[in-house]
Amino acid sequence: MPPAGKVQYSTSATFIKKMKIRLASYSLIICFFLVTDDAYSDPIRDANRLLQVTDIGKHFEVTAQLQTRDIIRTYVSIVSMSLEVTLPEQIKNKIASCYAKVYAWENFQPGIAQIFAENLSQKELRLLIDFYRNLGLPPMEIKAFKELISKSEQIRRMSAEYIFLNSGSCVDQDAGVINEYLANQQQPIKTAIISD
Repeated sequence: MPPAGKVQYSTSATFIKKMKIRLASYSLIICFFLVTDDAYSDPIRDANRLLQVTDIGKHFEVTAQLQTRDIIRTYVSIVSMSLEVTLPEQIKNKIASCYAKVYAWENFQPGIAQIFAENLSQKELRLLIDFYRNLGLPPMEIKAFKELISKSEQIRRMSAEYIFLNSGSCVDQDAGVINEYLANQQQPIKTAIISD
């Protein structure tokens, strides 16, 4: 019978050998998935990845918030100049809430991703993803990148048209909220004049 230490060593060596084989198998499986992932990549998934790395959704929502603020300022100015009435925060918040819902990025993101997927090749999508991930631009891809930039105006125009055609409107709701507030404000004034 071999000494206990010898058996232990032999068992450890067998265990390590089995672990190495398992790790090699797992590495092979992972490599397979990485290679097949690239070979069978989905243009929509890559377009969504591009939207994510460029942070377009955040920029879109910031722009929508700025435009909402400008719209509310315009309403406040019109009401103030015409009727010398100040719109309260609750009315401004109702107006802002409508625009936040109607112009939420998730309403447009699938359509914009579709536009990217239909107008950019797989290679172009990946080139842009790598560029925006700060992975740089290989010198041999500079020409392809310049050609890709020439497509940007068409994609921008198509995206703007998509947003226009697929967005709701808050104008009727805004007018209703403001008119209701103004009607309620004039009731006490008329009552006070009549009672005097």
